[in-house]
Amino acid sequence: MMHHSKRTVLISGASIAGPALAYWLHRYGFAVTVVEKASAPRGGGYPIDVRGTAVEAARRMGILPRLQDAHVDTRRITFLDPDGGELASVTPHAIAGSVEGRDLEIRRGDLTAILYDTVRDDVDFRFDDSIDTLEQSGHGVDVTFRSGEQRAFDLVIGADGMHSQTRRLLFGPDAPFHRHLGYCFAVFTMPNTFGLSRELLMWNVPGKAAALYATGGKDDDLHAFLNFHVPEPPLDFRDRASQVDLVAGAFTDTDWKIPALIGAMRDADDLFCDTVSQIRMPAWSSGRAALVGDAAYAPSFLTGQGSSLALVGAYMLAHALAVHRDPEPAFTAYEQAVRPFVTENQALVDHGTAGLFPTTARALEERNARFRTLAAMPAPTPRPAYTALTLPEPPTP
Repeated sequence: MMHHSKRTVLISGASIAGPALAYWLHRYGFAVTVVEKASAPRGGGYPIDVRGTAVEAARRMGILPRLQDAHVDTRRITFLDPDGGELASVTPHAIAGSVEGRDLEIRRGDLTAILYDTVRDDVDFRFDDSIDTLEQSGHGVDVTFRSGEQRAFDLVIGADGMHSQTRRLLFGPDAPFHRHLGYCFAVFTMPNTFGLSRELLMWNVPGKAAALYATGGKDDDLHAFLNFHVPEPPLDFRDRASQVDLVAGAFTDTDWKIPALIGAMRDADDLFCDTVSQIRMPAWSSGRAALVGDAAYAPSFLTGQGSSLALVGAYMLAHALAVHRDPEPAFTAYEQAVRPFVTENQALVDHGTAGLFPTTARALEERNARFRTLAAMPAPTPRPAYTALTLPEPPTP
């Protein structure tokens, strides 16, 4: 049963989980404020996936037709040897275990724009600001913003990503919750000087990979991707200069198109670098505050499930808050319902997903042989993890 008195909620983060949660909480009668450190919704970005249960969450939001219109119809993934020769060419569904005609791939900026457009008139967005301090009491949460303003809310939700400031304020330093998966990566856009169209090229040598992703035609920019093995996360990887130096150094003495990619990376104005990591936490809430999406349970891009977990988690958290008046039972219900789904999807990295980037010559040859076999198979097997949670019906008023 839903509770009707207006409860105030502050959501930190306006990417995917934040606006999705804002949509459902507004629908359930909450007064919602979303704070975002960026000055506007972030456009651009690399392609992301919406699969399985997350497709149903999008349908219930009424945004599925727009997502389908924005779908990137990638025709093939071609794996290359160190000299650029073709090793195997397969469909994206064969690699991802997704279902053609149901699961979607869209540009991250398109998804964030669609979500923002869906809720922008119903909730209060505060751009170019962030949470500076949180102080909880039995009746609410006192928030001081970076801008200096102070406000009180009934609840605070962190939807602010892998490097969540809300998580640090609630639970302390990041280190105990980060599971480093052994890689660092860089993504950026660059001119399409390769004549690629709706396809992905993947080049590998042991411990290193490069990809060129054409989500549009031959006249559209490419998404470039560089990935390399790092046993321990680098100590200094937050400023651009150190990121560029680390990535360039990892690809010294490599062939194919790598020198051109390194040059394009140096010139890129949208470079994003990070470690390949997961967030694993024993609890996702503390008092009147909780986490959702990557802030609580980032699965890493190796799973392709970050956006889907965000959409599903937002739906389930809002549902729990609508059903339970008090935050503690609501957050408990949310975690009990979603944690098995998260665990199964995070485990994809242990069940072969990380095999895209082998670190030894033998493992690379085994991967290539496996992909050559996939190319001959008629249809991929859907991954059960994508649909391992069934959404409850929205609570009745």
